[in-house]
Order: sequence, then structure tokens, then C-alpha cells
Amino acid sequence: MIHRPLLIRGGRVVDPSQGVDEVLDLLLVNGAVSALSKNVGPAAEAREIDATGLVVTPGLIDPHVHLREPGQEHKETIASGARAAAAGGITSVCAMPNTDPPIDDPATVGFVVAEGRRVGAARVYPMGTISVGMAGEALTEFGEMVEAGAVAVTDDGHPVMDSGLMRLALEYAQAFGIPVVDHPEDLSLSRDGSMNEGLVSSRLGLKGKPNASEDIHIVRDILLAELTGGRIHLQHVSTRHGVEAIRRAKGQGVQVTAEAAPHHLLLTDEAVDGYRTEAKMNPPLRSPEDRDAVRQGLLDGTLDMVATDHAPHHYDEKEAAFDDAPNGVVGLETSLGLIHTHFVEKGLMDLGTMVERMSLAPARVFNLPGGTLKVGGPGDVTVFDPQAEWVVDPKLFLSKSRNTPFAGWKLKGKPRYTVVGGVVVWEAK
Repeated sequence: MIHRPLLIRGGRVVDPSQGVDEVLDLLLVNGAVSALSKNVGPAAEAREIDATGLVVTPGLIDPHVHLREPGQEHKETIASGARAAAAGGITSVCAMPNTDPPIDDPATVGFVVAEGRRVGAARVYPMGTISVGMAGEALTEFGEMVEAGAVAVTDDGHPVMDSGLMRLALEYAQAFGIPVVDHPEDLSLSRDGSMNEGLVSSRLGLKGKPNASEDIHIVRDILLAELTGGRIHLQHVSTRHGVEAIRRAKGQGVQVTAEAAPHHLLLTDEAVDGYRTEAKMNPPLRSPEDRDAVRQGLLDGTLDMVATDHAPHHYDEKEAAFDDAPNGVVGLETSLGLIHTHFVEKGLMDLGTMVERMSLAPARVFNLPGGTLKVGGPGDVTVFDPQAEWVVDPKLFLSKSRNTPFAGWKLKGKPRYTVVGGVVVWEAK
């Protein structure tokens, strides 16, 4: 399909893939980057956007999102999640496979791909499961799922406890050039826990999950990646020892990458006080020392990228008693504002590093189109206002769910235009 050209004029273009940080014009033609330079001439029939005072970046990519379809459409759908992503300035998401039924065969992968295309918002890249039914017993057909559009394999919230099966997965995945993605948690240590094990859990009388449940699993995965030469990607790292183990492994040449979620970067287990179920997640919010270590890991590149772990739940489910409430928070519409406000505005991170962690790195790790504004690359662009101040109001979310611990937070930095394949799929009103 041929679309009308789009010319974005006079924005501050930040593209770490090219070392670019300057005021330029960006022209998109037929869904791809056609020109990036000063004073691009007018293009016939082009729509022009005046980006003076705005930041223009490669489209942001969220590599860890739960879209709940098929099977739990009351929480989220591929359509609502893709639109929420676009409203958050995100042009691509990786959809987790813990749906009902799980995404464990090429037909289900194909369904997610087709529905994502139909929606016409953020791009949707499904991950398939590692094991059939996420039961942790038999490997799925990686090759068939990759051929259908899967970009990685993971059992997500069902950690692969069988080390032999994880070894096979790391070996098998190499034939298809994909990473194996794991939720690091030793269930024998964390089972029945509902928050971080520590002083806060003791005060609240809640069973906790010790750091060791995550640390042991991270070290095991690293050792298996070293043994097999496979690529392991560790989800939502939340502990200081986990960050240090990843840092050491990278120094030794192990093929390990990892992600940090905004809630682990900004909150601690104190947020659970008052039995606040909107602060219940897995892995749980940890101690201030853990939060600071995760933050430092993101800053120094030990943790490669930001991933929201967007996990929508219906209001009634989160209103249950703390032990009974499901884990998870929504994050698609707040991640840009949170990272820009609490890292860039505070001088901890420059804009180029933010874009690297939120676009280029996930594109590289999962071999996705995007992450760059090089000529010929896909016309996926995020345009945001770095000076716009706003307050998080869940009632305004495009997501079907509202479960966020950041309601009422004042943020600085808000999306203005989200462009996918050269087409504006969302713009601020």
C-alpha cells in the first residue's frame, strides 16, 4: 500500500544508531525513511508536521507486553494494547505467549501477527512458548513458530524449572537465530509468596519471595548459555545480585541480555504498604538497595533495555485481598514519561542513551525492524514534547485496564505523534 509522504520538520532528531543529535528534517516515503538532513525540500502531496521544540526518535519498542488475546479479552485485546502502545509513543511491542490457549503453535502465532496488522497501530511481534502448553515438559516446534512470525521463545511467567529442558531450548534456538527469553524465578523458593521478603512483608504479615529465588535462576541461565553458546534474555531483573551476575557474565563473553521495568527502577516494596494491590507484581518490588542496583545496571548497560511488562488486569481482580490479587501493572502509556522524567530530566541519562535503551537495543536483541532512522529503514518514529508536563490519570488510558501504581504522578515528557510505516497512527489532541 502506498501512503502519502510525511515530512517532519525542524525537530531535534536523536538517533544513537547514527550518532545523530541535532535539528533536522525527516522525510518518510512509502513507509520508509527517504531523507534525514537539514532543509529537506518539499515533497509532492506530503503531510508536514512542524516539530519545532519536539524530539524526534526512532520508534520506541517495548519487548515485554501482555496483550491477553486469545482468551482474556476482558483485560486487553491485541487492538486495545496496540493502540495503548501507540498512545505511549511506542511503535512496536513483543507480545507474550501466556494467553489462553498459549501461543505454542504456528497457527496461534499467525493469528496474533494477522490481528496486529489488522489493527493498524503499533506493530505486534509475538513470542512463542518454549514448552508445549507452558508445562515445562516438551519443547515446542521453534522453527514452525519462527516461520509464522515469532521473534523469540519464552514461557514468560512460567519459569522453565527443568535445567535439561532449558539447555535443549538454548541449543535448539540457535538454529533459528532467536534468543530464549526467561522469567528468572526458582519456584521452590518463591511459591506462595506475594511480595518481596523483607521488613515490609514481615510488618504486613505477608509471605515473601526472597531475592535468592531470582538470583539462583539467573545464575543457572547464565551457566547454561555459557555451556551451549546460546542467547539468553532475562526478563524484568529486580535484584542487586542478579545485576552483578549479569555484569560478570557479559565481561566473560556470555551471550546474555536483560531488561529492567520502570516499576523496578522507581519503586520499592514500601509501595505495597496499605496492601496496595496495584503495587503487586512478579518479580515483586524489592528493597531500596535492589532498586538502586537495577537503576545502575540500566545506566551502565548491564541491563540492555527498558521493558514495561505491561500486564493488564480487570478492576475486580485487583480489588481482591492482597494474597489473592493477580500480579502485574500496566505500563505502555507511562514508560516514556517515567524514564524521561526520572532519568533524563534528573541528569542521570542523556536522550541518546534513553533512545538506545528504549528502541535500538530491543530492535538489536530481537532482530526487529526499526531502532534507527537510517535512510531505507522503516518509517517508525516517535515524536514527543520534552517540556510537556502531565499527571498520570488511568481513566484516560487507551488500555482496557487501569492497574498502575503511578496514578497521580507528575511527569515531564509526553508523546505528540506516533508514526508506524510512515503513517501517523496516534497524535495528541
